Order: sequence, then C-alpha cells, then structure tokens
Amino acid sequence: MEHHQVAIYLTALAVGGLLGWAAPGLGPGLEHAINPVLGALLFVTFLQVPAAELVRSLRDGRFLAAAVTVNFVVVPLVVASMFTFLPADQAVRLGVLLVLLCPCVDYVIVFSGLAGGSSRRLLAATPVLLVAQMLLLPGFLYLFMGADLADVVEAGPFVEAFVVLIVVPLVLAWAVQAWAARRPAGARVFAGATTTMVPLMAATLLTVVASQVPELGDSRADVVAVVPFYVVFLVVMAFAGRAVARLFRLAAPAGRAIVFTGATRNSLVVLPLALALPGDLAVAAVVVVTQTMVEVLGMVAFVRLVPRLVPTDEPTGPTAR
Repeated sequence: MEHHQVAIYLTALAVGGLLGWAAPGLGPGLEHAINPVLGALLFVTFLQVPAAELVRSLRDGRFLAAAVTVNFVVVPLVVASMFTFLPADQAVRLGVLLVLLCPCVDYVIVFSGLAGGSSRRLLAATPVLLVAQMLLLPGFLYLFMGADLADVVEAGPFVEAFVVLIVVPLVLAWAVQAWAARRPAGARVFAGATTTMVPLMAATLLTVVASQVPELGDSRADVVAVVPFYVVFLVVMAFAGRAVARLFRLAAPAGRAIVFTGATRNSLVVLPLALALPGDLAVAAVVVVTQTMVEVLGMVAFVRLVPRLVPTDEPTGPTAR
C-alpha cells in the first residue's frame, strides 16, 4: 500500500466524489465521521516519531523560523496578491481564506517524506503551526474581509480541533510508544498501528469529499472558478518555499520540508471550522474541500518535482545543515 499510496489517495477522492453525487443523503452522517478518522490518522502519524526525537527537534530554531516565515509572512502576501481576482461571493472568498491562510498539519508529513523531506522536523513543528494559525487567523480575516466576517469565526471550533485532533492523538501516541518499549503486547500494537497510515488517509479523503459534494448546489460555478487560484498558489509556493529555505540556509531535507509546508494547506483540520459557519456561508466548506482535491493532485507532482527543485547534492545555502 505504501508503494501505491498516491494512486490509492486519488482513488479515494474519486470514490468520495461519486458517493457524494450518487447518495447525497449520506452527507450529514459522513460529516460526523470526519473528526474520528482524522484523529486516528494523526495518531498514527505521531506514533511514528519517538517522543524524544520530537522534543529535540523543537529546539531546531532555524527550521521553525523558516516554517513560520513561509506560512505566516510569505503565504499571506501571496494570498493578498490573488484576493481581488477571486469570485465576488463572500462565502467563496471566506472559504479560500480559511484554507490558504492555514498551514497543513497532517498529510504534509507523509508527502514530504515521500520526496525526501524531513518529516521529523515537520512533525515537531505541527503544534507551533497550529497554535500560530489559531491566533493569527482572526486578524488575517479582519485585514482581508473586515470586522463583520472576522467575527463569524469563533475561537471555540479551532480550540476544539487543536485538543481533539492534535493534543489527544499526540498524548495517546506517546503512551503507546512507552508501552511498546516495555511490553511485547505494546510492541505488537505499535507495529500494527503503523501499518494503517495509508488506509486511514484514504478513509479521511473519501469521507471529507463524500460529505461535501452534496453541498455544491447552485454554487458549482463559483467553486470551480477557484480551482485555478489553488493551482497558481501551489506553483508560486514551490518557488517561494525554496527561496525561504535558501534564506535560512537549510540543507536539502529541511529545505524540501519547507517547500511542502508552504504549499500544503490545513484543509482537513480547518473543515470543522468551515462547517460551523452560518447557513448563508455554508458553501465555504465546499471551497475548502475543493482545495483538498486540487492539492492531492498537486502533491503527486510535488513528490516528483521537489527533489529536483531542491536537489540533495546542492545545499540551499552556503552554510546549510
């Protein structure tokens, strides 16, 4: 499954789309399944990096500074340059802002690893990136759309997402690691859990897409209109991420990770926030899911192209490490 995981993810997206179109009545029930499958996916992700390594990597100030810079300085500038060209529908614009201003904290680790990026460093940066986006998102929304829509986004859903999707899976992963180090039964549970990454990712993508396709309604044209913006964002951030990696003099594995964290967005974790919006802004959730579909296709290209963009035999800076 690991060897064919990209094909599996694309199949999951296609099946989710067909299921959402053929059986729209399943949408509300599937929405309730998003957080459980995503929490399980993040648990398995956290399980694969030892707690001691996580603590040590948090001391990597240069990488963390690069990750914060690319996500909270460069990305907002790129989004600002595209904002006036977006469809005029406020719900569509809000959906684009929600997803593009929030860095990914889940499958970016998988795709970065496939391209030879430093998954350990990205995993260590996950709590920092999630807390930072939680604090900064209301301010960004105020700057882009004014106080009225910024007030719509409450802190509660984001705090809940942080606790349920990050803190709980991380604590459970550390507990299983400790159990595996002391007991054969724990080691068996650990080994079994780490084999579920690909099916959990596929289940998450299928569930998210199938739950949101029925919500398209009359907004299909506006949603389709944002697809080129998502594609442009991926292309621009590939080169912007490389530039940031060079600025911070990171070696190839860390530089590739910076490219991935700058380009991939928090579509899966931010979706509960979009689903909590008032009814007249409900299409924002579909706009978020559309970004997921575009991004997964983009990651297929990134896995092949980023190693060429940031080659191993060419450090991204004169004192790279």
